[in-house]
Amino acid sequence: MMTRRDFLQTTTAAAAFAMTAPGGAAPLASADSEWFDRPMRWAQLNLTEDDPAKMDRAFWLDYFRRIHADGACLSAGGVVAFYPTKIKYHHRSKWLDGNESFYADMLDGCRKQNIVVLARTDPHATYQDVYEAHPDWIAVDANGKKRPHPDYPSMWLTCTLGPYNFDFMTDVTREIVEMYNVGGIFSNRWTGNGMCYCEHCVRNFREAYHEDLPRNHDPRNPVYRNYLMWEQARRFELWNLWDTEIRKVRPDARYIANSGGGALSGLDMKKVGEMSPTLFADRQCRERVMVPWANGKNGKEYRSTLGNKAIGGIFNVGIVSPYRWLNSTKSPAETRIWVQDGVANGLRPWFNMVSGQLHDRRGLKVIEDLYVWHHKNERYLRNTAPIARVGMVYSQQTAEFYAGPADARRLVEDPQLGFYQALVEARIPFEMVHDHTLTPANIDRFKTLILPNIAALSDEQCQQLRDFVQRGGSIVATHETSLCDEQGNLRKDFGLADLFCASFVSRVNTKTALQNTYLYPQKQNPLYATLLRGMEDADTLIGGTWQLNVKPHAGGAQQPLSRIPEVANLPMEKTFWTVEKTDMPDVFMNQVGSGRVVYFPWDIDRVYWDVMAHDHQRLLLNAIEWATNEPSPLRVTGQGMFDATVWTQKNSMTVHLVNFTNPMAMRPQMHELIASPPQAVEVDIPKGKHVVRVHTLMQEGPMPHTLTGNTLKFRVPSVLDYEVIAIDFA
Repeated sequence: MMTRRDFLQTTTAAAAFAMTAPGGAAPLASADSEWFDRPMRWAQLNLTEDDPAKMDRAFWLDYFRRIHADGACLSAGGVVAFYPTKIKYHHRSKWLDGNESFYADMLDGCRKQNIVVLARTDPHATYQDVYEAHPDWIAVDANGKKRPHPDYPSMWLTCTLGPYNFDFMTDVTREIVEMYNVGGIFSNRWTGNGMCYCEHCVRNFREAYHEDLPRNHDPRNPVYRNYLMWEQARRFELWNLWDTEIRKVRPDARYIANSGGGALSGLDMKKVGEMSPTLFADRQCRERVMVPWANGKNGKEYRSTLGNKAIGGIFNVGIVSPYRWLNSTKSPAETRIWVQDGVANGLRPWFNMVSGQLHDRRGLKVIEDLYVWHHKNERYLRNTAPIARVGMVYSQQTAEFYAGPADARRLVEDPQLGFYQALVEARIPFEMVHDHTLTPANIDRFKTLILPNIAALSDEQCQQLRDFVQRGGSIVATHETSLCDEQGNLRKDFGLADLFCASFVSRVNTKTALQNTYLYPQKQNPLYATLLRGMEDADTLIGGTWQLNVKPHAGGAQQPLSRIPEVANLPMEKTFWTVEKTDMPDVFMNQVGSGRVVYFPWDIDRVYWDVMAHDHQRLLLNAIEWATNEPSPLRVTGQGMFDATVWTQKNSMTVHLVNFTNPMAMRPQMHELIASPPQAVEVDIPKGKHVVRVHTLMQEGPMPHTLTGNTLKFRVPSVLDYEVIAIDFA
């Protein structure tokens, strides 16, 4: 059986071979050697089939010039060919007759402006003639039925992992880079349409594992776990193939996958970070109940494995989710906050327009405003490194092998979001950390690592965390962190039991959430005042909805909170307490050398995200403050909700303040911008740096300040939506 480690080693070796031994005929030259870091502002036209005849090409080329776009993504092939393709079954646009030079004209216009161009492909669907000639290319459901396209009649969904992509779309990819001098191919929806049961997938999986494809997505099912490994390997094999074929033709061009993200992302982000010269976070807007800092979270997640590689943030000025109004225009306030929080967290803006025909021009103005400002201040936005002493770990293996698709939101994403919201409200700079990057070189820049129910950890990962604490690092962990191995198998005890000073006994509940549970503050405990700062008058606090029974180690951690078991919820007459106090601890605070560990054996982070109880926020932040045991490198005080980040550049620092103070902060769409009250800022200047100028990039003026030692202090009178304070060094 292939393990996750075997898979990563195998695909890494394959990628290295593909990059060093492309083979083939003499390659064509590419116009942009190592172009990946150059573009700062991207423009994408998601073309519709009638655009070659109806789109105003001159308008768009002039618009690209006005907004200082230096990267463009133009639809080329797949579902529709926007150029005169010679490949059979590659559906040529019906509006291309008489407009055969359409794609070449757009490409030449961009090249004259020194714009890097990516050619977009979409392989997720095909037509009736392909269905009839190559029925094995079509996706098949678990019942053995071919899958028609759910939105467009007479079209069919394709199998991602079969000959349609490996043969047909490889030919399309090769043809595009042979005909056009593009920087690479950007593929959308290339990872497919869910699990496929076509003859190729059935045969290939059986050859790999001698098993039939699973019929459910239960992470406890070893066949499903094998499927996840096989699917990952097959997708990276396809990525490798396309990248190799592109580089045979144009050595400096690359395949750029539209993929990646956080714990719930389908592809292993560590591997994605290794293979990608650049990447783009396709999170185009908010939907339903969604925080405005979600776009900044995208930047942190991608950066956790891509490091300093350029990362674009794709956005749309329309409302495209959860419903598809592809040619709409939302409030400029909503677009501004979404894009600006991405920029504050390291994303380079990339707008996406569906159709080159302008159905509503209103969205163009906000893009131009954002891009012109971005271009003017580009030197301060080429960020070298974020300054943060807190890192939050996220774990794809926990999502896949412990939670599974049915429970990943509750068990993995929600705990992370709870911590994220608390940190944003406290204006604490922090970064995301992938659980496969727990090496000293990557994590020793942090004082504290947060583990929000990171249940699935290998023995090696547990040792990496243990070593981190021994080197003076600190940990704040919750619920079932380290209770399972990397495959989601339940351990007899926590992998980090020695750090927690507690051992697993049992799960209090497994099927339904607890209600009406409480915490009792142990006011005689030495750390009571520290953990319950701001809640000194509390007699009881809200407890958890998913809890573990744990056994404290003798002479171990401090336990300033104890558990009061669940009280009946109904009938009201029966909701009286039968127990006033217990000696069951619900927090463990442990000093390990110069490192510190806080462990909550319940879902405090998830409940905070679900309920937003202020007591839980205070407990989380007090725990982080005690664990970190040093001042944050950036301190911002004042009323309102802000995302606060701080970056270094070559000869400067920048402090970013994104103002989320808005009645629509947690629900799209923001209808207006509301100016904040004054904000007092303190930021630590790196040793050896001499400050020569402090100024604002939005208000465009000098910022009065004082410098005491290495602490720079200033007062921002107000922030409407976004302010960047630039600190220039000699």
